Amino acid sequence: MTAPSAPIAVAIDAKEIETAATWASAVAPHVSTVKVGLELYLRYGPEVVSAVRGANRVGVFLDLKLHDIPATVAGAARSVAGLKPSILTVHAGGGADMVRAAVEAAPDTRIAAVTVLTSMDEEDLEQVGLLGPARDAVRRLAVLAVGAGARALVCSPQEVALVRAEVGPDITLITPGVRPAGADRGDQSRVATPEEAIAAGADLLVIGRPITRAPDPGAAAASLAEAVRRAGARV
Repeated sequence: MTAPSAPIAVAIDAKEIETAATWASAVAPHVSTVKVGLELYLRYGPEVVSAVRGANRVGVFLDLKLHDIPATVAGAARSVAGLKPSILTVHAGGGADMVRAAVEAAPDTRIAAVTVLTSMDEEDLEQVGLLGPARDAVRRLAVLAVGAGARALVCSPQEVALVRAEVGPDITLITPGVRPAGADRGDQSRVATPEEAIAAGADLLVIGRPITRAPDPGAAAASLAEAVRRAGARV
């Protein structure tokens, strides 16, 4: 019996579309989702979504982090809705009207509101004028976004339990900043292991370099998928 796909979104941050397609094909048997970020999408446009989806039954997470006036975000969301991404990100910091505009423009796509980037620490937040510790800023933005219709939230693993208590069980919580024990943090500040993120209540783990920089991305994805299933993820 084939094991169910693990709730992992592999960040396909390749420079070339051929590499992106190869990585996606390698990891697709083991994970639920592949994530296309802003850099890759801007380089290749809609073609890259088709390339990473291929013939695989895998969801595409379009991580564009839209942030503009509501009318512009609505137009952008509408323009990519035809690609049928399972998830599209916007910045919660754009405000309730902006989040609502995205939700209404792409009704068949799960709009995920990014709360506070996992690359930011307390000093960074203070510099940009977000008052209070990161967990308070995340909580405020999460409540705002869900009130505006977002069905998913992006937050660090360290805030998952807090956000879950605020928004309830029906909102999908997506956690970047997930690293296997001992892995390099890279440019992430607020991190946790896959097991810790699942225990805190995360629904979808974003993992990139620990998989795509491995000698065998498919084997790395399979290993992490098994660890997530053992941790008790809802698959």
